[in-house]
Amino acid sequence: MIFKVLIAEDEEITLKHLSYALEKSGYAVTGVKNGLDALKRLEKEAFDFLIADIKMPGMDGLTLLKEVRGKYSDIDVMIITGFGSIESAVDAMKKGASDYITKPFNLDELILKIKKLQEKKRVEKENTALKISLGLDKDTPLIAKSKAMKRIVDIISGIRSSDCNVLLTGESGVGKGLVAKLIHNTGLRKDKPFLSLNCATFTEELLASELFGYERGAFTGAVTSKQGLVEVANNGTLFLDEIAEMSPNLQAKLLKVIEDKEFLRVGGTRTIRVDVRFIAATNQNIKQLISNGRFREDLYYRLNVMDIHISPLRERREDITPLAKHFLEKYSKKANKKIDGFTTDAMDMLLSYGFPGNVRELENIIERGVILESTSSIRPESLPQSIKLFQVEAIDPNRVKTIDERNREYAEKVLELAEGNKSKAAELLGISRTSLWRLLKGE
Repeated sequence: MIFKVLIAEDEEITLKHLSYALEKSGYAVTGVKNGLDALKRLEKEAFDFLIADIKMPGMDGLTLLKEVRGKYSDIDVMIITGFGSIESAVDAMKKGASDYITKPFNLDELILKIKKLQEKKRVEKENTALKISLGLDKDTPLIAKSKAMKRIVDIISGIRSSDCNVLLTGESGVGKGLVAKLIHNTGLRKDKPFLSLNCATFTEELLASELFGYERGAFTGAVTSKQGLVEVANNGTLFLDEIAEMSPNLQAKLLKVIEDKEFLRVGGTRTIRVDVRFIAATNQNIKQLISNGRFREDLYYRLNVMDIHISPLRERREDITPLAKHFLEKYSKKANKKIDGFTTDAMDMLLSYGFPGNVRELENIIERGVILESTSSIRPESLPQSIKLFQVEAIDPNRVKTIDERNREYAEKVLELAEGNKSKAAELLGISRTSLWRLLKGE
């Protein structure tokens, strides 16, 4: 693909040198001598990049930048400014310029800047194509920069035409719910219902009612009959999060639904037939639970036709920056704030942090940062001070601590900050109370 560049420059010799250098580097170049002519060309032809001198007759570079940002937001704009006019360049960046270069400039430096913008645009287009191919919108992106997440994308693509049950494993907060939605949205049932239920949030009796529904008079308060989620999800997908929290009795009933495609409502005698795809998830070692007799092996094999393990965020640090930028865009828009990025120190803090709460905790941190931030970039002051507790200690060669040990120590410190309030500590970490309890126990 050849990238097209429009240059707006009133100095003929500069325009000639720029055009020659860019064409030699493989770009398709069009040159004009003022901002008005640049706008006329943009109305007739699409360009990837605009290079504009800040001082031009008729329409200057900043006015042109404002017009372009309003009409052609997908074009990257680079501003050329004279030596000693850095304030103008900074002003241009605040108004939406992607980069700037000062006169007299080095052509190699200019080409390098254009190539960086080109790479940025290429990645953005790839991500857009990925979202479209996965049937997603901007609110549910799949950030897949790391090899681990790209492998998950490949698996999801590979089971598009399959209707198999899927078991998702991974720590709390890694994004199992999002992956479940992606599997549904790309599968054969994408136009059918997708329902989800967290098995850890209900008692056994309430979970049975939520899953299978009940008949009138089944228990005190059951004044009418009610459909359960298994029935409502007929022909679609039911996502059962924290499946390992389900009691053995309910596991047996769920197994019957999977094997026989039928069930009884609570207090009912009429068999109800359904056709449901199940996606289950757990943050526990399910094979160990089977060994301990806490999870049915036959149900495990029925659910685990396809298994997908989602790595913790600390093991795929390449995803931290794009995830942070996505959440920043999401919550800046929600808060009606113009926050464009992170300071180097703030991003370094995020990249060096262990994220025991994984992606969910990162999202909470960015949302909090957006609320507190008063400048155009997220600073360390707007990030939770508790992150600093996770600073890497000098490593004792005779006693290297494991990630699990570091996470447990961090969770203990957060609990101290929350004055022993486990609900508050879990909220700060972006995990459930159950997950916090396991983290503190070292499970």
